[in-house]
Amino acid sequence: MNGVAAARSPLSRPGFWAFVVLMLALTVLFVGLGVWQVQRLAWKEGLIADVEARYTAAPSVLPPPDRWDLVDLDGLNYHPVTVTGTYEPDKTVLVFTSLSEPRGKFGGPGYWVMVPLDAGGGTVFVNRGFVPQANAPAFAQGGTVPAGPQTITGIGVAPEPAGAFTPGPDTAHRIEWVRDPARLAAIAGVSGPVLALTIDAPAGAAGALPQGGETTIDFPNNHFGYALTWFGFALLTPCLLAGWVWRQFRPVPEVGKSA
Repeated sequence: MNGVAAARSPLSRPGFWAFVVLMLALTVLFVGLGVWQVQRLAWKEGLIADVEARYTAAPSVLPPPDRWDLVDLDGLNYHPVTVTGTYEPDKTVLVFTSLSEPRGKFGGPGYWVMVPLDAGGGTVFVNRGFVPQANAPAFAQGGTVPAGPQTITGIGVAPEPAGAFTPGPDTAHRIEWVRDPARLAAIAGVSGPVLALTIDAPAGAAGALPQGGETTIDFPNNHFGYALTWFGFALLTPCLLAGWVWRQFRPVPEVGKSA
């Protein structure tokens, strides 16, 4: 062999096959992730269509409190709801928020004005609307609310979950950070049945506070872009593998060979 060991074929090297298997496995993984995002896209589009249909549906009349355990709360989320009761402004809870895309005049940091409504043996927290931080003290007791029985039609909203970093309530000033009826009832000192939905009041006169009609419907839908990204990786990975394999079999010029 003229003193030169024969070069080993790339096919005989364990590392060659390990890399090939890895790249093929990544290709399968990327395809799977792309398909999953396509499925998520279909689910999200269906969810958005369902919410839009509910949001514009005819109002559902809330039954008496002794029948609230029979109410389809999921079906009333983002659905118009009609309820009759009497406001209890002295038990108002302010919930901190930041209204980034207001429909009305006011936005930015502020509070939702959550006023309990005595619905005849049970309590419904009505979100009367948004007030800026500077105006919050005037609404600590609910502001000016109509006296006596009121019939309100607003949008049902499911409880906001508290996260790991959600602060505890400011009991002394009756300030909360999430619109969760159970937490609101605890800080307001409300007893008896509490509807596990809040109701967003409709918009009032232009420029009036609280600023109602600010129900936020936001379902980010980036699944199509994510799917394209994963399918792009699925196409790129075999190309990189083919290029690498070609380099492994490419003849290496001999260095220092004499004529």
